[in-house]
Amino acid sequence: MSKLSGVKLEMLLGDAGARGPLGVALLTTLVASALSYLLPDAHAATGVGLCFLAAVFVLVLRTGDGQTIERFGLSLGGLFEPDRALDAGRLWRGALRATAVALALSLVIFPAFWLGYVIWYRPRGAFVAGPPPALWRDVFGQLLGVAFPEEAFFRGYLQSALDRAWPPRFRFAGAPLGAGIVVSSAIFAGGHFLTEPNPARLAVFFPSLVFGFLRAREGGIGAALVFHAFCNLFASYLGQSYGLSR
Repeated sequence: MSKLSGVKLEMLLGDAGARGPLGVALLTTLVASALSYLLPDAHAATGVGLCFLAAVFVLVLRTGDGQTIERFGLSLGGLFEPDRALDAGRLWRGALRATAVALALSLVIFPAFWLGYVIWYRPRGAFVAGPPPALWRDVFGQLLGVAFPEEAFFRGYLQSALDRAWPPRFRFAGAPLGAGIVVSSAIFAGGHFLTEPNPARLAVFFPSLVFGFLRAREGGIGAALVFHAFCNLFASYLGQSYGLSR
């Protein structure tokens, strides 16, 4: 790596302040938002996801350095650490822990979310349980097509880079937190608003804080990724069950 490219990478990874990561976040979010309008509806979500993953690859994964990838919470049990042999046991332990943490948090948060959903949307019909999510189309679609790209970029790259630029100053429930989680969540919410200019879209700022908390507490994006997918699936399920979406 040349000296110039090393300096540039240092700026973009937060080692030289927040300006680099913020610039990357704004540019990537604008490009992703543009793709959501330019691509056919059937491919828009895929295009947006690939945009976020491309940014993460160029900025972090392409380094091929396991320590850097792990520091940005992107190793996922060693799956994305090219300089280390893949350990199936470590991979499964990480996946099981991430799922267990996400399930436990869902049991705590989802009842309140359900109440808030009813108060906000005021459905006219009664709750009629809809069909369970389809495994590949819904569950894996949310995990791999939506939650993974967004968590890899906003919690893996952006929150981590901002935490390096603005070191967290306090802890909550074992998670080191600071300005990074707030700013990355604000940009995350702004991106959702750009793809659909509806003020209600800004509400994703609040679950984003939870995703950021999980990333900080667990040291990686695994639990945040799974919980993000659970949130999307649960919101979709409520919409179908109240007749507000198909």
